Amino acid sequence: MSCGVLAVGCSEQVAPSWSGYVEAEYVHVAAPLSGALTSLAVAAGQQVGRGDALFSLDAEAETAARDEAAARLKAAQAQSDDATKGRRAEELAVTQAQLAQARAQAELAAADLARQRELNDEEFVARARVDDAQAAVTQTQARVAELQAALSVGRLPARIDDRAGAQAQVDAARQALRQAEWRLRQKVQAAPVAALVNDTYYRPGEYVAAGQPVLSLLPPDQIKARFFVPEADVASLAPGQTVTLSCDGCGAAIPARIRRIASQAEYTPPVIYSNSQRAKLVFMVEAWPEPADAARLRPGQPVDVRRASATTNSLASSPAASGSRP
Repeated sequence: MSCGVLAVGCSEQVAPSWSGYVEAEYVHVAAPLSGALTSLAVAAGQQVGRGDALFSLDAEAETAARDEAAARLKAAQAQSDDATKGRRAEELAVTQAQLAQARAQAELAAADLARQRELNDEEFVARARVDDAQAAVTQTQARVAELQAALSVGRLPARIDDRAGAQAQVDAARQALRQAEWRLRQKVQAAPVAALVNDTYYRPGEYVAAGQPVLSLLPPDQIKARFFVPEADVASLAPGQTVTLSCDGCGAAIPARIRRIASQAEYTPPVIYSNSQRAKLVFMVEAWPEPADAARLRPGQPVDVRRASATTNSLASSPAASGSRP
């Protein structure tokens, strides 16, 4: 049966298939501080949830620094509180006793002045005795005023500038404590996302440099397919389109949505072992399956990619392994 007889049948073509492989975006977990690895709570191949403990580093120095900062904050707060108060009650009591004594002396001096004036009027004493008594009254009254002022000042808090300085010391100590607590928290790292522990790079007892990953995680939503499309086909693809992924042992075709199409062409990379695509000028395309479907894929696994059929509207729809060329 020839194409001349069945022209319609020959006009339909099998959807092109492109070769690619599975790739993953790993999350490498590290501490921003260095230290000896004291515990490793997970192993490669283990599933962890968000917030689960992963590892911890020696934190003796950070704990001591935190305690020191807490003590400095306590001291600064005490000084700030003291600056808002007057003198102690016992100190004020001393001034009050001195004031009472000065008032008694002032009353005595005033009485003596009155007697000296009477005696001077009767010419029993010289005028000089009256002048001495007047000076004594003036002196004792000044002493009373002095102690009254001292008592008032003793009840006052520190000057506003001193109080502001003391409060600034409290704020500085609080921030120092905050830094120390942050450094201490960094010595224990937890899983930032729910993921599979892909690999661990250190054992307990080994020294880990600051920023050096201790392990890597593979979140299910970070598995993607990278495939390569000839220049003749790339114009028919666009971000948001759905393709299907097929691989050995994957079962039914897996739908994936295109997120990226490379802007520059390249020659087929050597990891693609397809004779039909070898040494062709191609564009790299990345498509991401749903996390539930991504669990069926393994990084490095070769895949065949096809455009989904026209009836596939979303990743939730039933995937099709082939479709018509637009």
